[in-house]
Amino acid sequence: MPRSSSDPLRLLHIDSSARFGCSGDEAHGSHSRRLSHRFVTRWTFKRPRDVVVRRDVATMPPTPIDAGWIDAAFTPPERRSTAQSARLSESDQLTAELLAADLLVIGAPMYNFGLPSQLKAWIDNIVRVGVTFGFDRSRDGEPYWPMLPQGKRLVILSARGDYGYDPGGRLATMNLVEAGLRVPLGYIGLSDSHSVAIEYDEFADERLAASIAAAERATDELVDTLASDYQ
Repeated sequence: MPRSSSDPLRLLHIDSSARFGCSGDEAHGSHSRRLSHRFVTRWTFKRPRDVVVRRDVATMPPTPIDAGWIDAAFTPPERRSTAQSARLSESDQLTAELLAADLLVIGAPMYNFGLPSQLKAWIDNIVRVGVTFGFDRSRDGEPYWPMLPQGKRLVILSARGDYGYDPGGRLATMNLVEAGLRVPLGYIGLSDSHSVAIEYDEFADERLAASIAAAERATDELVDTLASDYQ
């Protein structure tokens, strides 16, 4: 059930582009940062009491998981060594941010058809057995289940060099950005998702300008639609 407008929400705003600054403000700024900044700015104008937590995984990349992380994550908390607990401390912080958030806004540019490696490292750190998903091999039916509280929402704001990546488009099967976020985040319980993308970046002509304008309109409309659910 949506909260009322009097209840502050928590937004977790994640950027992942290797380009710093926003396009339109800087010559080589990021289109995905442009959209995520626009979304959060408009949201906080409409709901100024909401709390925004920002994490830039490009400037502070999460540590990729390794054998030590896996060993620690699959060891019951009461049996973890001090070293194992220390290895999971960063993941603990990242999962805590996600668990506390009502709305997750991710700026996710397309790199070689998929996600930036730093964003993939963030996903690997927050998909945690016993924390964001459960597992019991003796459970009847499906042994896995999501553990995120219901009601969270996901917004994916992306940018692509080519065009035709949306469903039904000429390159739709090659779009691993939305799937790369929706599948693992849906797996842990974040299934209510929305996306907007800028295309034609590599063409740098009037088609790019038109795509930016359309994406900004769509971002504004998405803010208005989602925020209205909390009125």
